[in-house]
Parts: sequence; C-alpha cells; structure tokens
Amino acid sequence: MLIASKLSRNPHVIITSVKNLVRRQSRGVVSRWTGLEEQESKFLAMADSEPREPEACITEPEDQVKVISEGQAKIIVRGQSKVFYNPVQEFNRDISVAILNLIAEDVLNEQIAKNETSKPSFRILEALSATGLRSIRYAKEISGVTEVIANDLSKHAVEMIRQNVQDNKIENVVTPNHADATLFMHQHRNEFDAIDLDPFGCPSIFLDSAVQSVKNGGVLLVTATDMAVLAGNSAETCFVKYGAVSLRSKCCHEIGLRILLQCISSHANRYGKYIEPLFSMSADFYVRVAVKVRNGANKCKYTTSKLSMVYQCVGCGTFTLQPLGNCQEREKGGPKFSVAHGPTVNSSCEHCGHRHHVGGPIWTGPLYAQQFLLRLANWPGLDALGTAKRIRGVVTVMREELDTPLYYTVDQLCSLLRVEAIPTITIRSAILNAGFKVSYSHCKSTSLKTDAPASVVWDVMRAWEKEKPTRRDKFAENSAALRILSKETSIAVDFTPNSEANPPSRLAGLTRFQNNPAAFWGPGARSHARLLGEDTQCKSRQNQGKRKAKEIADGLHEPKTMKKSDE
Repeated sequence: MLIASKLSRNPHVIITSVKNLVRRQSRGVVSRWTGLEEQESKFLAMADSEPREPEACITEPEDQVKVISEGQAKIIVRGQSKVFYNPVQEFNRDISVAILNLIAEDVLNEQIAKNETSKPSFRILEALSATGLRSIRYAKEISGVTEVIANDLSKHAVEMIRQNVQDNKIENVVTPNHADATLFMHQHRNEFDAIDLDPFGCPSIFLDSAVQSVKNGGVLLVTATDMAVLAGNSAETCFVKYGAVSLRSKCCHEIGLRILLQCISSHANRYGKYIEPLFSMSADFYVRVAVKVRNGANKCKYTTSKLSMVYQCVGCGTFTLQPLGNCQEREKGGPKFSVAHGPTVNSSCEHCGHRHHVGGPIWTGPLYAQQFLLRLANWPGLDALGTAKRIRGVVTVMREELDTPLYYTVDQLCSLLRVEAIPTITIRSAILNAGFKVSYSHCKSTSLKTDAPASVVWDVMRAWEKEKPTRRDKFAENSAALRILSKETSIAVDFTPNSEANPPSRLAGLTRFQNNPAAFWGPGARSHARLLGEDTQCKSRQNQGKRKAKEIADGLHEPKTMKKSDE
C-alpha cells in the first residue's frame, strides 16, 4: 500500500516499479522494502481485475470506424490506426486549397497561351500524405488538377490512402504511392507544378530534393512545426537543421518564418534557382510558406542582399539588422553587387548599454506578393471553406503589414519600463504623427511593426512614462529601463489620435488573430491518429508520476508513509 499510495493508479506503472526493485534486490542491492514477491502478485491481480482506462483512451478498438469529413473529402479511420491526423490543421489545408486554386489557374492559362500541350495539366505531389486527406481535398476542390500523387513511407498509410481514394471515387486523379519522399523526388526532377511538404517537425531534409523536383515556376508549400527550435529555445539545433541561429525574442515567430525562407532559398541557390515568396504565415503551432521556384543563376546573386544577421540587445530587446550584401542599380543600368559594411552596432547597445546576441542569417526580403494576397482575399471559392472567416482576416492583416523585417510588442515595451500599459492606438498614433509608418504583424496581436528607428520608439515610451510616471527608485542602477528613461527625447512626441492608427481590418471586425481552436491543442503526437473529440490528455495522465516512479524504483527516493487520515 505504501508504493500504491505514492505511485500512479495505473497498475502497470506499479508493476514495472516492483519488478525493477526485485531486479535490483537480485543483484544484491540493499532495499528498504520487503515482501516484494507478495506485493508484485497483488499488483498483478489488480491489473487483471481493474480496467486500463489510460491505455484504452489512446487506442482505437479494432472494430471501431470513424469518418472524418473536411471540405469535400471524407476519410475513414479503421481500427487501431497509427496514421497521423490533426484536426487543428484544417486552417492549413483550407488555405492551401485556396492558394493552389490560384496557382493552377495561372499554370493552365499559361499552358493554353503557349500551346505547350494539347491538353493542359497540373500535377501535385504531396510527399508526406499520412491519411491522404489533403490529397483527396486537392483532387476534389482544385479546378483543373489532373494528377495528385499521395506518397508516404508507411505501407499502412498507403493502404489507408488507397481505400480512402476509392471511397471518394477519385481513382482517376489521386495515385497512392509507397516510397521514400526524398528518393522519389530525386527520381522525378522537374515534373511537378506544386509540391506540398507538411512533415512532423523540421522539413529541411526534404528541401534539397523538392527544389529539384518542382518545375521552373512551380510552387513549394512547406510547413515547419518545430517552433521551439525556430523560436530560439535551441539555437544550436536550429543551426544544424536550418543553417541559421534562432533568437529568443518577442518577434520569434517572424524570425522563425524568415529562417525557414532562408533555408529554402539556400537549397534552391545550389541548383541555380531562386525563390519568390507568395505567402508566408505563422499560425497556431507552425509556420507555413508558399514560394515560387524559378531557374536563373544570375538572379541567385541577389540573395545576399536579401539575407541579414540580427543583433539583439539582451537588455532592452532592440534589434538591428546586418545585411550580408548590397545591391545597387548602376547609372547605366544593371545591378552592382558589393560586400556589406559592418558592424551596424557598437559593442554595447546605444539605448541601454547592454551587450548583443547575434542570430541569423534570416530572410529580409518580402514575405508576400501583394498582388497574390489581393487575389487570395477575393477568390470566389473562399466562402465554401470551413475557415474562410479566419483566412480572410489573416490575409487582410498581411496586406496591411509593412514590408519591414521584425517587430516590437507593446506589452514588452511597457513591461521593460514598468509603466502603465499604453493603448495600441495611442502608440501607433504617436509614431504616425512623427512621420513614420506603422502596422500590425499577423504573427502577434500586440505587435508593433514600424519603419521608425528604435530611438523613435524609445522616445515615444519616454514621453508616455512622463505622463504615467513609474517608480524609478525601484530600478537597479545598471538596469536597461533606468538607462533608457534617463535619456532625453530627441523628437517632439504627439499622442493626438491619428485616423490611420486604426487599421481597416480592425474597423471591419475581421477575425485577425485566432484564439486557440481547441483545448490542449498543438502539433499532436507522431504517427498517432488524433481524432475529433478524442481526449488528447489521456497519454499525459498515463505518464503522470512516471519519473518519480523510476526514481523510487532506482532507490533515489523513499516513498512517503500514509497518514492515518489516508487509511
């Protein structure tokens, strides 16, 4: 009863602990517990008599069938399926359908204009299909698509895809394929008009073959779900996977987005290709980009002017970009490339005197093609999608967003100086009244993206602190906040409300920043069918006390005795 009171109610956890204790005692290790054989027999009886609820809630019964409907597709998950499906990604799939409809329209119209083939074609490769839901939706919802190859490395997944394709009666469009994705793309170079990569985690291992498999002018749609790496929690891992150092920052989601674009660009440049971002998004627990890949060794030379290192102050969080190269137009025409000069910062921050962290390189070129975003917002089929309201809101914010890398957050600025929170409209008005531009970033609801230098931003915050004074005597002598507040403002700050401070997307009441779509949502477990309505916390509950149980089994902790009130 001592062990039972300390460990989980799951008898199998207790059995494992008891067996470990017996094994240690057999090696001559002195144990504090006796009568282990009797306790093990007792717990084995418990295991046979009590229901195994934690295990049952993460495994589907063999005879159970679940139908998942999304868009125009329906898939069936039968029995103990271990094929990955995440319902939270419906937004990802919806927006991919909308993007590929526009791309298909362009490709087919171009083929008709050039009379390249007697019958126009549009071929899509989904390299990592899992259930095949995305491929089925592409086949049924994209106008003009002639072939969708649904590939997966798992034989079980391919069988499920084949069955789902038959159930949806689209055998003439979707071709299930069992192969290693990287090898398959290497064997089919310059064949696909669009390639969709939506792996579990980092997509970098697929990019080298993907940029070779897509046609000239084709589109790559790439998802990365390892946001902990891209957001700065493991800078060295980020460099290994993406070739760039990530930073912990309030604008970490945009940094992650730009690191992914930099990674795709570097893979394309090796083969004399370059990228043109059409759509770049940070949403929920992932980043998603759609880029055109074009041939052109000369155009690849522009890449260095679109990449920068990032200096970020550890005290105040101010960021400064250091371009890797410069590109200027000659007077007689044509580009002039040169090496960038630097560094762009001193050894210590000019605002607070603290040192800098260095990250990057990141992509500092455009994140979007504005004309493409306009077409996406006005696409006639948008309202038929399940997440149309959210798509329209996010795309509208992107159209309003400045083409300026990275952003501040209002809460970060106020928290650092320990001042009363400044209303977003107020700080935006002050920057606009100073003659600069300002916008939101779609990545964060409290974002402040501006072309104003950091000195202007801090001038605005100093002026706000004068209106809402803080207790400066509470700051440490060398604190970043005290050093910033001790400086004089260099501009006249005007907090008069500006009519442009409130963006049209906000005035229209659009869904710009989505709340969490479900309780305990996230990227999900690898290769596990997480279905609608399924309790995603079952596995978490099953693992409660797992570490402590192992420590007790290894003799590192002594279980507490029960109190009389517990008996």
